[in-house]
Amino acid sequence: MTKKIPYWHVDAFSSEPFRGNQAAVMVLDEWLPDDVLVKIGAENMFAETAFVVRDTTGEADWELRWCTPTYEIALCGHATLASGHVLLTRDGGDRVTFRTRKSGVLEVRKTAEGYEVGLPAIPTHPEEHPEAASLIGGKPIATYRSGGEQIGYNIFMFETEAEVRALNPDLRALGMLGTDQFDCTAPGESTDVVSRIFVPGAGVDEDSVTGSAHAALTPFWCERLGRDSFTAHQASERSGNLNCRLDGERVWLGGECATVVEGAFYLAG
Repeated sequence: MTKKIPYWHVDAFSSEPFRGNQAAVMVLDEWLPDDVLVKIGAENMFAETAFVVRDTTGEADWELRWCTPTYEIALCGHATLASGHVLLTRDGGDRVTFRTRKSGVLEVRKTAEGYEVGLPAIPTHPEEHPEAASLIGGKPIATYRSGGEQIGYNIFMFETEAEVRALNPDLRALGMLGTDQFDCTAPGESTDVVSRIFVPGAGVDEDSVTGSAHAALTPFWCERLGRDSFTAHQASERSGNLNCRLDGERVWLGGECATVVEGAFYLAG
């Protein structure tokens, strides 16, 4: 028997197709086996595929999980934003909540400019990572790292946007260090902050626009800028802009979404 699963391809943190970060969103009646979810992520070949199932616990509206092309991850911002866009467009309403397995309850809200997604703020502390710094290249002036997550968040701070844009890391060697995320950032020229994000160990050499990275970059930069909000640009090939705001232990990331494909995913079973 073949299952027909509702499917959307969304470009998150972009108002138009072919920019921002691609995500697949799939609405399931019930959870498929874990290995099947990962295989679907590999078939889609986006940075993340988001899977949602109606939540029956009363904690949230939906359950939410995410898979890269190689494994299931603990937190993804752009695919959460894309999921909220799909469900609010399809079902109506101004907000939708998601119960996740490792990141608590997340929320997507409609705003005047599009949407904003609420993620847990990820604190970082000074910690050297000379091997990764050598593979990334350039001359970072500070290195910070998070602790305790499935993926470690490593922040490499540079003096200028030009330095971040010029980076040409050894992605194959960087991927051998594990599934850590490497967030390279500097003060921006047309926005407050600029970044490029590399996650080769998770099957994503350079991510397009990374919500989870900005869950770490938001408290990092708010402390340095001396305010609770700023604008950010991720300078990937596709690129995208985010409005970043710190609210206690929650980070709110604002942006738009563009639906590129709506259809069905056929799964033989």
